[in-house]
Amino acid sequence: MHIPDGYLSPQTYIPLFGVFVTVTAVAIKKVKKEVSARNIPYLGMAAAFAFIVMMFNLPIPGGTTGHAVGSAVISIIFGPWAAMLAVSVALIIQAFIFGDGGITAIGANCFNMAVFMPFTAYYIFRLICRNTKRISKVSFAAFISGYISLVMAAILTAVEFGIQPLIASAPDGKALYCPYNLSIAVPAMAIEHIFLFGIVEGIITAIVVNFFLKTEPTLIYAFRNSDKNE
Repeated sequence: MHIPDGYLSPQTYIPLFGVFVTVTAVAIKKVKKEVSARNIPYLGMAAAFAFIVMMFNLPIPGGTTGHAVGSAVISIIFGPWAAMLAVSVALIIQAFIFGDGGITAIGANCFNMAVFMPFTAYYIFRLICRNTKRISKVSFAAFISGYISLVMAAILTAVEFGIQPLIASAPDGKALYCPYNLSIAVPAMAIEHIFLFGIVEGIITAIVVNFFLKTEPTLIYAFRNSDKNE
């Protein structure tokens, strides 16, 4: 799902980079207030976890790759703002050191997987759980939040691909960047993530959230935050 260089036009990646930088500034302030010093090592482990999970990617039609991300589970346990920073660090390291994702597409990749995805997963989890800590309900909520958030992030990425022929083309109509329109890009990205990678993301999310629920339930941000609102 990492977008490589040359697939997004400046009209797309520059605004997304601007949004990413703005959200990052807010996230840093939020994390300083919400994450205690005790949890900083866990947050570092979360970034490493996302990095490792995303390295297991498979090429799919349309010029990109598919993989699990880890954003959902990090957002549920540490909060969406912390997840945004952790996953962004992993994505930036992958882009600069391993060439996994383009340099010009850093803003877009971070927006899709480190901003959109964790916030989507977090609020889906909160909506389904409704403050319950019953294991079966939590497992279901964790799986669905991971599954839906990854599929939606993949579709968002596909839309960014698919609009390129419409917004950046030569006088003769030839696409200057991604050559695939929405009718090709969306199915190419959606199918693999609906039937494979989304399921993997959901399973990973459910397993890790259940582990923390049984061993360190007080660390789960989604429950701590809901307790404050009760």
